[in-house]
Amino acid sequence: MTTPQSPLGGARYDGLVTVVELDPVGTITLRGDLADKAIVKAAHEVSGTAMPGPLQGSGTETAGLLWMAPDEVAVMVPRSEVAERAAALSAAVADRHALVADVSDARAHFTLSGADGDVRAVLAKLAAVDFDAAQTPVGTFRRTQLGQVAAGIWLREPGLAQVFTFRSVARYTFDLLSHAADPAARIALFD
Repeated sequence: MTTPQSPLGGARYDGLVTVVELDPVGTITLRGDLADKAIVKAAHEVSGTAMPGPLQGSGTETAGLLWMAPDEVAVMVPRSEVAERAAALSAAVADRHALVADVSDARAHFTLSGADGDVRAVLAKLAAVDFDAAQTPVGTFRRTQLGQVAAGIWLREPGLAQVFTFRSVARYTFDLLSHAADPAARIALFD
């Protein structure tokens, strides 16, 4: 078995904010009735975190749940444990109308860190989302477009956002985030 590799080898850019490509993150798609207590329990047991509400995320980069749609969550787990945890999740929801799929190899993950206003400003340059803290508080998760690609953005804590996109557009996404984080391109939106 080969060791999972990040698409860009841990790329990093230090500017207005720091953009870092994360090591491979285990990502499992779970689709089903998110009001079903058995599905909620299974997601909690596999991720170790509580089911988030709509447009929310909970947990950490490798032990979290992201609300993707009314019938879908992304389950974040350590990459080394994704096969085992996906199998456990499949077994736990086997008697339900549900889908479990390991999508780890199809995703690239990045963090943006720095002053909260700067992280929000960088993201606001790229996505049609109001990143003002009153509109998108910490814990918010949004599916949107960054430039020309689909992305998920999770405001994990003040001054820390996690972005994921398709692996095939990792370079484009990293370059886009880095350009938006260039101090010469600074637009003070949330100071």
